[in-house]
Amino acid sequence: MSPGVVDYLFRQLVAGEPAEDLQWSSEGIPLSAQVPGAELARRLSETDLDALTPTELFHYVRAAQRLASWAESLREAAVGRYCAGTDPA
Repeated sequence: MSPGVVDYLFRQLVAGEPAEDLQWSSEGIPLSAQVPGAELARRLSETDLDALTPTELFHYVRAAQRLASWAESLREAAVGRYCAGTDPA
């Protein structure tokens, strides 16, 4: 964990607040609810992994898995279309 995350978690503990950044989750669509596609890919690529709490990192990994599954389904559909349209000579 980065020093910034450790500092944040310590301040939350001292204040008696939960370790999760609740403000972050209320500022927009959380990664766990983002529809797979270009916007999710952008958000994942721009995320500083060292700044994430363990809970946020868990949601990041799950979102990356959803994006990978979505991309794989696109690839499979394209391969299927390619194979159906080619005429072996």
